[in-house]
Amino acid sequence: MAKFKLALGLLASLLFALAPAAAVHAKEAASKSSAAKKQNSKKVKVVVRKGARATGDRAIGPRAKAAPREKAVRRVVTVRGKRKVIYQRVTSAAVPMAAPMPTMGDLAGLNLTRDPLDLKSSVALVLDQSNAEVLFEKNSNVALPIASITKMMTGLVVVEAGQDMEEVLTITDDDVDRAKFSSSRLKVGSQLTRSNMLHIALMSSENRAASALGRNYPGGLPAFVNAMNAKARKLGMNDTRYVDSSGLSKMNVASAHDLAKLAMAAFQQPLLRQFSTDPKAIVEASGHPMQFGNTNHLVANPGWDIGLQKTGFINEAGRCLLMQAVIEGRSVIMVFLDSKGKQSRTADAGRMRKWLEALKPGNLVLPGG
Repeated sequence: MAKFKLALGLLASLLFALAPAAAVHAKEAASKSSAAKKQNSKKVKVVVRKGARATGDRAIGPRAKAAPREKAVRRVVTVRGKRKVIYQRVTSAAVPMAAPMPTMGDLAGLNLTRDPLDLKSSVALVLDQSNAEVLFEKNSNVALPIASITKMMTGLVVVEAGQDMEEVLTITDDDVDRAKFSSSRLKVGSQLTRSNMLHIALMSSENRAASALGRNYPGGLPAFVNAMNAKARKLGMNDTRYVDSSGLSKMNVASAHDLAKLAMAAFQQPLLRQFSTDPKAIVEASGHPMQFGNTNHLVANPGWDIGLQKTGFINEAGRCLLMQAVIEGRSVIMVFLDSKGKQSRTADAGRMRKWLEALKPGNLVLPGG
């Protein structure tokens, strides 16, 4: 009996010693079982390799056209408890491009007018500056939005008003464009002389600078706009109307013939010629130097002799250009409105120049006779 009790005690001691190890093994087994269940429940894993097709076609680069694209899709699936890897081709639909907003010229059907030079501008006019002889014209009497060409009249009114060009003006919240939300490097609070404001308004088409010039006219912006319209009437610009000093409004309209008259008047002002044709300039804004460039790259081209220029663009107006240049010894005024394409207005100027160069001065004939 004593031996039986001793054996029973040894057996109990052994069971107590083995219990922790068994618990650990049981916990590990349960953990592995849980992981296996999670792996089985996640039956599909999708991995997309961007920029290449599963069939080995060339990678689709960032410059590719907007077209349906194929991607290699690697899928990890579980079939009857076994994992398998399969590859599938997936075609993603291309996002359609939004149609460009029609300009006011498009709405009037001017874009349907054809010309022998295949100009991309719906409106074009070229005059001999010495005698106002029409050398080329296309829809030149139609009043259209003129965008920032407006700033040439802004400059003419400022210069003729005889205001102090060294007076320091401040950009205020009133100069911020809340109609089209155009960008500007001039922050609210920036201070520049009137001369520098005019310089970057003409050269870089700075909208806030043009607005500040109008606000700081005697009587404020309303009086300035009245002066712009009065000057237009004085110049015989009968199809012209201004509502602001920057050209952001589509209500600033003029015909090509009217803008040619403006160019001839502005050309008489040396400051407007200089400021509008500087390729670039550094101006002081609140004591800090800022470099600005010209919106018309032709002024930096040594092959061109340009004496005055102004570009313009808003959606309703398309790309616009007003320019005085000397071609084959003849001073001409060029006007291009409602041009399609970022470089199309200067390209049209180049087409017009080649046509003028091919003809002898004094013996110019319009295309088609």
